[in-house]
Amino acid sequence: MDERPIYLDYNATTPVLDEVIDAMLPYLREHFGNPSSGHAYGQRARAAVDLARSRVASLVDCDHDEIVFTSGCTESNNLAIVGAAEAALRDPGSASRRGVVTTTIEHPATGKTCASLESRGFSLVRVGVDSDGRARLDLAADAIDEGCALVTVMHANNETGVLQPIHELARLARARGAIFHCDAAQSVGKIPVSVRELGVDLLSIAGHKLYAPKGVGALFVRREIRGSRVAPIAYGASHEQGLRPGTENVPYVVALGAACAVALRDLASESARVGALRDELWSLLRASCPGAAINGHATLRLPNTLSVRFAGVSATALLAACPEVAASTGSACHDGHEQPSGVLLAMGLEPGAALGTVRLTLGRGTRDQDVRAAAEAIARAYRLLAQRG
Repeated sequence: MDERPIYLDYNATTPVLDEVIDAMLPYLREHFGNPSSGHAYGQRARAAVDLARSRVASLVDCDHDEIVFTSGCTESNNLAIVGAAEAALRDPGSASRRGVVTTTIEHPATGKTCASLESRGFSLVRVGVDSDGRARLDLAADAIDEGCALVTVMHANNETGVLQPIHELARLARARGAIFHCDAAQSVGKIPVSVRELGVDLLSIAGHKLYAPKGVGALFVRREIRGSRVAPIAYGASHEQGLRPGTENVPYVVALGAACAVALRDLASESARVGALRDELWSLLRASCPGAAINGHATLRLPNTLSVRFAGVSATALLAACPEVAASTGSACHDGHEQPSGVLLAMGLEPGAALGTVRLTLGRGTRDQDVRAAAEAIARAYRLLAQRG
């Protein structure tokens, strides 16, 4: 009998699909060539990298030469943000552009990278969000002025799944001549993502959020800004259009391409299936856990994500009392002390409500029986904690 917990933490990471593993294995074994080599071994590796690049590009609706492979979304974010800042510093015509605009709900891979630019003379504005968890366009319009060099906003929040008004924000940035970067780690592979429709200049992708291995990602760089508005932040040979030196990690690049091809093939059906399961899970929890409520916008969110606050209990205690379910809280724990999620506080939640929040995220492996069993286990743990007071 399988005693493993029901996995409801797909926003943290996803398992690697069997067909993705099958695609990458030959490039760990016989096809070991360096893709920069001119002989047959290198040519085979180069062809595999080129195919993967086209597959990633197809998923986000861009040209293949606008995709730069990286080690993951954190590196992609750093390349986009620091690279845009470096380009602005080097350009005499951009001397007056030293502003960076982001939001109060970004992942640390963006938030900390932006903060690092303050020591280099950039000013940083963090735009607030409304109670639904969406960036306030009125505040953004004031913050994005003629001195703004870069705007960086995530597409979907990793805790609540709430989708941000990227198209509108990118339009504000474009009107002021600023570069727009979007961290799409959570959205790519779950919902349709078109860089053309969003109007972004840069977009980060994480492999391990869409069933590829950890340690590979990509950055979309709009062709028109490559070499002029984004500079490399590491130095070496001229791999990846001169933006990311180092021999490509061919097996993992192949894996990312294969995962993107699967995501594109199944996007509509899988999104609908998972969305229906998420709604069923919420319906069961709402009926069995008095006072439970959803955090964030009711409809403008990822189809797989459910951020639920449970009245009067600690989320950490709830999950500890419910070992049958593998999920995450909406808070951080440091030195044994719970701290409420900064994302939820930015949305206006009281610290107690934030500490009672559980993030339940579904994926390809989630089935109806998992949802029912998870809801029953969570409700049982909730009743137990509520009785204890």
